[in-house]
Amino acid sequence: MRDLFSTFKIKGLELKNRIVMSPMCMYSVDKKDGIATDWHYLHYVSRAVGGAGFIMIEMTDVEPDGRISDYDLGLWSDDQIPALKKIVDAIHAQGAKVGIQIAHAGRKAQDAEVPVAPSAIPFDENSKTPRALTTKEVKGMVEKFRLAVRRAVKAGFDTIEIHGAHGYLIHQFHSPLTNKRDDEYGKDLTKFGREIIQVAKEEIPTGMPLLMRISAKEYVEGGYDIDGSIKFAKEYQDAGVDMFDISSGGEGQIAAWGRPGTHAAYQAPLARKIKEALDVPVIAVGRLDDAVLANGIIGNEEADLIAVGRGMLRNPYWALEASKQLRKEADVPKQYEDGFRR
Repeated sequence: MRDLFSTFKIKGLELKNRIVMSPMCMYSVDKKDGIATDWHYLHYVSRAVGGAGFIMIEMTDVEPDGRISDYDLGLWSDDQIPALKKIVDAIHAQGAKVGIQIAHAGRKAQDAEVPVAPSAIPFDENSKTPRALTTKEVKGMVEKFRLAVRRAVKAGFDTIEIHGAHGYLIHQFHSPLTNKRDDEYGKDLTKFGREIIQVAKEEIPTGMPLLMRISAKEYVEGGYDIDGSIKFAKEYQDAGVDMFDISSGGEGQIAAWGRPGTHAAYQAPLARKIKEALDVPVIAVGRLDDAVLANGIIGNEEADLIAVGRGMLRNPYWALEASKQLRKEADVPKQYEDGFRR
């Protein structure tokens, strides 16, 4: 029976349940060196203890100026591998699997002296005007993604998620709102993203699936809608993406006409449409904290996995609580059996 606690497999990745800890920036690297701290260790491993089958490490950046803030994680140096490997090993010890979200913030890099982007268009009137990358620099950026993926593989991650959503660099390239280039990366809006996918596939083991998060809809005037995202997602799928993590927005200040919903599961229909159009596994995300609702989305085959964000910030044991509420068998640590099975 397909439900929140049924197993899931894609290529060599096997999950004990369909609950994902959604990647969420913690802005907690106090030394500003991109290296995960003891706090990150406790934060992520506690969710594995709490029953989530799949932990996704937050947005981790390919260069220092690619961070949203200087307090973000990075994978631009081999020095950043050991602390991540420690987290990976501990998560594996709890029977969960773990991925990492590789990214560059582009024009949304708040602490970069001069952010970079496809075109010199600021995020809003309060943001720095970015510098447009040269064609040579764009190609160099692809290689920075390659090296970050290589380091993630060395750290032992089970999968990689390329971040192509929320108005960050890859999203900026495939959106006509932010890409006004006249070179090869402007004439073909998905070229940058496809090249990153291709080099990532060259770095990961054959059996490792490659994930990608996309914003399936933009909420500003002139932005793309679900039909537009289906088209570019198909190109990314053909380039090698095995599974999509479906979010929306993040490309600019929200216009009143395009304001996203704030109701539970407001993005789930977008995930379903991508899944059906491309015949591809998808992760649904966005106000899915209610276990009954999340279970229904899986049971109705609207999505394959459920990513929980705020719910797991409030409760590291969200997955175990869900199993008790839904009366489903879960891998409860023996130390906690009295709390969840009696």
